[in-house]
Amino acid sequence: MTNPYNEAFDLSINDPDAFWGKAAEDCHWYKKWDKVLDDSNKPFYRWFMGGEINTCYNALDLHVENGRGDQDALIYDSPVTDTIKKYTYSQLKDEVALFAGALSDQGVEKGDRVLLYMPMIPEAAIAMLACARIGAVHGVVFGGFAANELATRINDAKPKVIVSASCGIEVAKIIDYKPLLDEAIKLSDPDSQPEKCIIFQRPMQAATMIEGRDLDWNDVMAAASPHDCVPLAATDPLYILYTSGTTGEPKGVVRDNGGHVVALKWSMKNIYNVDAGDVYWAASDVGWVVGHSYIIYAPLFKGCTTILFEGKPVGTPDAGVFWRVISEHNVKTMFTAPTAFRAIKREDPRAELLKQYDLSNFKALFLAGERLDPDTLHWAENSLGIPVIDHWWQTETGWAICANAIGIHPFPVKEGSPTRPAPGWNVQVVDPDNQPVKAGDIGALVVKLPLPPGSLPTLWNNDKRFLESYLDEFPGYYKTADAGFIDEDGYVFVMSRTDDIINVAGHRLSTGAMEEILADHPDVAECAVLGVEDQLKGQVPVGFVVLNAGVDRDHSEIVQEVIQSVRKRIGPVASFKTATVVKRLPKTRSGKILRGTIQKIADNKDYKVPATIDDPTILEEMEDALIGIGYAKARK
Repeated sequence: MTNPYNEAFDLSINDPDAFWGKAAEDCHWYKKWDKVLDDSNKPFYRWFMGGEINTCYNALDLHVENGRGDQDALIYDSPVTDTIKKYTYSQLKDEVALFAGALSDQGVEKGDRVLLYMPMIPEAAIAMLACARIGAVHGVVFGGFAANELATRINDAKPKVIVSASCGIEVAKIIDYKPLLDEAIKLSDPDSQPEKCIIFQRPMQAATMIEGRDLDWNDVMAAASPHDCVPLAATDPLYILYTSGTTGEPKGVVRDNGGHVVALKWSMKNIYNVDAGDVYWAASDVGWVVGHSYIIYAPLFKGCTTILFEGKPVGTPDAGVFWRVISEHNVKTMFTAPTAFRAIKREDPRAELLKQYDLSNFKALFLAGERLDPDTLHWAENSLGIPVIDHWWQTETGWAICANAIGIHPFPVKEGSPTRPAPGWNVQVVDPDNQPVKAGDIGALVVKLPLPPGSLPTLWNNDKRFLESYLDEFPGYYKTADAGFIDEDGYVFVMSRTDDIINVAGHRLSTGAMEEILADHPDVAECAVLGVEDQLKGQVPVGFVVLNAGVDRDHSEIVQEVIQSVRKRIGPVASFKTATVVKRLPKTRSGKILRGTIQKIADNKDYKVPATIDDPTILEEMEDALIGIGYAKARK
């Protein structure tokens, strides 16, 4: 039997020109496209070739012209500073136009890069939209990353200007951004360093400015004139977003202008079931893809009111802060990571604080960024009494690969599944030989090309790595690097990563990057880092180090040193707090460390001794080591 979802999905796969061409009619274009999908240079597909558009115009100016100028566009809610500030569409447009003028005054032009290293304040959103207004390519770096992580991104993007703030605020501490920025610039290559830095001085802490390079936000705004939107090719880059905390060369995911506007605006009604005028809240950070797609861009494309929240799910001041924000601002739909709800559940298991607030306008909760465990799903469903929707996507994809598209046709929820592929996403499961597997069999989750609008067209200045990372292993498909299966009802189940990226509270981090840092320690001969299950954060990294022969130092000192090294080089976001010294690591006869087996021991899961293992007795040693740090339980 047909339903609206089947009709939409089939059209999107069989006639993408018709499907996405119709969606694009809902956006503002300076010049209509010549072709919806250009497949003349496979596998480098391009959307809306020949079209001219401006992302900022679609986010702000269009709504002002259409009579929404007095509607709230952005609500800044900051329990850590006890601040609530609202911007109407007209006010936000004026601020963005002025900062676009300020960037232009510093010589920033179409195609130049601007790096943003910002906390969750309105100026971060203003700076992103200002870049989009003049065609500068923004690259937002999460404020929790350490100086050398920022330096690698400076080297890759070569920004003309960096925009930052004096500090960020956590639950009980202030994080000095400016010294980290200064150190990152020192660590970066001389030919990659910015000409200017624009610094927003927060009231609670002023930063020391470097004469000749650093400019005060308020000063440049006072001297600027508003700048109009610049028409851009649909295929021009909008932003670069770097994936995972690698210590080597980062992967800069590129997002284009045209496909991004079309797909994200379409997703607001069709996936999240929100309309213009509704209040939408993505509780994330602008340093991550969720912050780009669903704090800043998609809600504004749709004419919604979006919430920029500077706080935590617990501790600012308590586990009821989410309910307070939803109630006070009349939120219809919320999107966050499961780890936030695990934290709330741990602090307030009976949801007593929920009873203090009126959530009658709250219609749906969407969760993504990591696996949604059944316990958290059911707790949220029972506490809220509304649909709780798991959906699956990645930095690279920009929006949901799979979702229960409640704006088209809601399906029954199956725990463990983000439901079905969203229109445009031809998800399949294949074996290592790129052959399809039977329904219910686990294999590599892949997406048949072309990817829909809004997904990455390539990596920044690195087409070769784009092909190697995503397209070469399974020709004709995009490799998600996730494993899973599709059941007989068409529901997709995402089981695990197929590479070394782990998911810490919704943040994708590379265990390989952490291993590089551990291996740098002078006393460490070899090491392994893997993600083990954590009730609060989904996964946390645990390190195992084998020491060089003859090292007779206190093991606890070495462990603390490697933990501090990871904290310094990747940042607190890595949540790397546990490591242990072991005599040896379990390996195959060819020398490959059996990380998957160690992980199963740590997570108390049954495992088979691999046929290729060099010495099976080592697994007992690993069990003892894991029991010693509080993970594996003693086996009978």
